Amino acid sequence: MADSSDVSNTIAGMIASTVYPNGTSEPSISGSTIKIYPGWPVPNVLQEDINASGAHISVWALPSERKIGSELGRPYRVIEKGEPPMIATVNGLNITLSGSASVPTNVYFLIDGAGYHYPVQSGDTLATVATAMANQIPGATSNGAVITLASGSAVVARTGGVGTAMRELRRQAKDFQITIWAPTPAMRILIASVVDGMLSESSNISLGDGAPSMMLYTRQFDSDASENYLVYRRDLIYTVNYATTQTIAAPQIVAPVMHVTDASGNLI
Repeated sequence: MADSSDVSNTIAGMIASTVYPNGTSEPSISGSTIKIYPGWPVPNVLQEDINASGAHISVWALPSERKIGSELGRPYRVIEKGEPPMIATVNGLNITLSGSASVPTNVYFLIDGAGYHYPVQSGDTLATVATAMANQIPGATSNGAVITLASGSAVVARTGGVGTAMRELRRQAKDFQITIWAPTPAMRILIASVVDGMLSESSNISLGDGAPSMMLYTRQFDSDASENYLVYRRDLIYTVNYATTQTIAAPQIVAPVMHVTDASGNLI
């Protein structure tokens, strides 16, 4: 679930990778130290860095916001399938487990129409899962990660993980103020032009919740009110359209639906 702090942190990270293209251990695009962060500058820290020819870039969520689209009721959609790390392979009457046993994973065998299920527990190994499955099946035995059946003309073995499904509860468009604080007008122009160019290109951004988000340029302006303190400022305003989301666990289906009847008891 993304909120305004997630947006601010994402924008700050995007800016950091732009003004430090070779990493923070290498010089910035201006050759000086540039601090990038969500929030508002601490005045005395900002002034000390400006006096040392450094610069700041702050990302501030403005109060302006508007709701977009419909309310609760949008359907869930799977954003992560949750592929299991365990595989079950059938070879005649032998079922071999491979990969790794991790939570959450469901194991299911369908043997001549009879189903057997085991949810992997914390601390399980392939051998303990095989033992748990063999213990349920009449006549079956296990040896390490291999289950041997006493009989079975139709054998199906499946494993399933638990993914994630998400739905949007609402959408909002919120303004974010990216402010460049520089010790000279030339440095302000240099940093602002690079940052503005990158943000203008990055119209589609990812906030990690699987929901699409869009960032669009709104306006910009310079402020030299603090010129006497050698602080030259430019504000870039971008509007971000993002979702407030809800997520749930989405287990993969491993057991088939069989012998479904209608209200009269007839097989469908």
